Amino acid sequence: MMKHLLTIAGSDSSGGAGIQADLKTFAALGTYGMSCICAVTAQNTTHVSAVQNITADMVTAQLTDVYSDIPPDAVKTGMLSAPAIVTAVAGFLRAHRGPPVVVDPVMVATSGGVLLEPEAVETYKKALFPEAALITPNIPEAEVLTGMTIRDADDMARAAEALLAYGCGAALVKGGHRVEDALDVLADETGIHTFQGERIDTENTHGTGCTLSSALAVYLAKGLAAAEAVAQAKAYLTGALRSAAKGSVGHGHGPVDHFWFYGDRWGEMA
Repeated sequence: MMKHLLTIAGSDSSGGAGIQADLKTFAALGTYGMSCICAVTAQNTTHVSAVQNITADMVTAQLTDVYSDIPPDAVKTGMLSAPAIVTAVAGFLRAHRGPPVVVDPVMVATSGGVLLEPEAVETYKKALFPEAALITPNIPEAEVLTGMTIRDADDMARAAEALLAYGCGAALVKGGHRVEDALDVLADETGIHTFQGERIDTENTHGTGCTLSSALAVYLAKGLAAAEAVAQAKAYLTGALRSAAKGSVGHGHGPVDHFWFYGDRWGEMA
């Protein structure tokens, strides 16, 4: 039976990140995607110009109707930029425990735009992380969440272990281009796992975090353990980045190619 995946996140008007990237990932990996929109952004590949949050009541209403008709097999959260929204989402998930939840604590867009109110950080740690099977901060986000300075792979491992104290099942600290290109470090109940990915030379990285966390939710829904889900999700994202390097959409950090395994379409966009 086809798995049902739910994204709780913000909309990206340019289509490369947020809800749009999540739904593309769900579809590409053969699952049925659903959405709860928590914010509307005006953005493109070069900048974020405006963010309008949806009310917490409307967020809860979306979740209630989805769960009452099509219960998800896994959930991912992305941009939850206001404390009231984080609280509403965490409360709903607490009352509807069951499917694995992947929390991507989206704080800064690839283009540099700030997407998370400072007051929401503490709400993430106290209310939402305990509901998560897996959280996926990048290094700057992990530094904010732990108060640590991360310079190398050992620091990434220490930060990942420290994040487990917030009650999540596992924590994946993503290295990106800052520490040993494409290195990610996972901490879970079995210990520390390192994943050295392929370095893809491309500026088209818009939505990579959203895409990875959505793929992780898919693989957790299919029953994979956290470490195997990370390996599979990284392989999918690597293919999407490699294909995106052949062409470009927009004038800044272009999106990845979510449907890369359906053929070489991206080169035609150059």
